[in-house]
Amino acid sequence: MTTICPFLWFDDDLEDAIDFYSGIFPEAKVHSINRTPDGKVMTADFELAGQAIKGLNGGPIFPFTEAISLFVTCDDMAEVDRLWDALVADGGQHSQCGWLKDRYGLSWQIVPAEFLDLMANGEPVRAAQMMETMMGMTKLDLPTLKAAYER
Repeated sequence: MTTICPFLWFDDDLEDAIDFYSGIFPEAKVHSINRTPDGKVMTADFELAGQAIKGLNGGPIFPFTEAISLFVTCDDMAEVDRLWDALVADGGQHSQCGWLKDRYGLSWQIVPAEFLDLMANGEPVRAAQMMETMMGMTKLDLPTLKAAYER
């Protein structure tokens, strides 16, 4: 069976990143870590929230950019808050419209499921109102977005 898996290029902190992400996503799994003869991590296969990910310590040549991000659909605002706070901790950066960068420079989108449902299945004029409100946010705030939808 053909599969698709993100392959993430880290500078030299892949093992630290796996530990960091494993502390945030409770069902995280490390499937394998391949080390160089001197014991440094070269590649790893791990899983976050059911998503298989491959990582490489490839050096500083290719840093992460916003051109790729990991998209997380959250059940409620409590989950949005928890993930957002954890991912920006210790050097991460807030961005806009539900995007952030973690301390490794990897971009994430942290999005409440109800927002996605209203955008996809709601009334188009109301969804546009909600989208306009979202454009002014950093972390998405579901109560504020729903109020914009209802006005």
